[in-house]
Amino acid sequence: MTKAVRFSNYGGSDVLKVVEVDRPDPAPGQVRVEVVAASINPGEAKIREGLWHEQFPATFPSGQGSDFAGRVSALGDGVTSFGLVDEVIGFSDERSSQATDVVVPAENVTAKPAGVTWEEASTLYVAGTTAFAAVRAVGAGAGDVVVVAGAAGGVGIIAAQLAHHAGAVVIGTAREADHDFLRGFDIIPVTYGDGVAERIREAAPDGVDAFIDTFGSGNVELAIELGVAPDRIDTIADFAAVDRFGVKAEGNAKGGGSPTIRELAALIVEGALRVPIEAVYPLERVAEAYDRLGNEHVRGKIVLRME
Repeated sequence: MTKAVRFSNYGGSDVLKVVEVDRPDPAPGQVRVEVVAASINPGEAKIREGLWHEQFPATFPSGQGSDFAGRVSALGDGVTSFGLVDEVIGFSDERSSQATDVVVPAENVTAKPAGVTWEEASTLYVAGTTAFAAVRAVGAGAGDVVVVAGAAGGVGIIAAQLAHHAGAVVIGTAREADHDFLRGFDIIPVTYGDGVAERIREAAPDGVDAFIDTFGSGNVELAIELGVAPDRIDTIADFAAVDRFGVKAEGNAKGGGSPTIRELAALIVEGALRVPIEAVYPLERVAEAYDRLGNEHVRGKIVLRME
């Protein structure tokens, strides 16, 4: 038997249960991973609450989670790219990573470098590849001024660092309490809210070249007001703005999967990328972890640990 997060109806965090289920066996072409850490993401809460039922309906009882990092514990027929106890980073397309064991296709996992912590590794699929896709979508490069809205959050802090690594000057919108945090990543902080356009203009007197919106709430309109071309605006939160303004909405689905995870892990080893971990919870406290994600201003990521 193994432990896994399950919910049997839409609702708040109180519907989440950690139950015992049969330990899964890998089919041909699959690997089983003993999970060490799995991160949590806002989109998972929206699915569980039923807010995304049209796009991502749940079949009950439903598992939860995409990201994970752990050790290979079984190999399906035909898998030769990994060995038992290999440390790997991976992702599940079956909403099943928040468990002590997960089975996925072998191509969904990649080796975890020793210089990447379990907690960092467990964030690199949803948040990491989303940030990677967004930075690529806006074409951030040397000499650009890039604004990242929601820069202290899980996707925002990675996107801001990737844009900076590409040579851009990065301005990050955030609450004032997060300004020193952002400065620690060489991000220029600007307080969001009334007057934000003027504050960004003061920080970027020669204009803004690209804009990444991780939060919604009018940020695409803000980017247009700042004179950013629609093809250099990417939102992962305001999908109605795509048709309205002709902006991009490239995120996790365009993120590239395992090859991108390998690239992000290499940047961590090089010291070019840091993934701040706000908190770590044991699997049994998964509901509490989601409450913290939903009720507080989280810097970076929240992670579940299985051991």
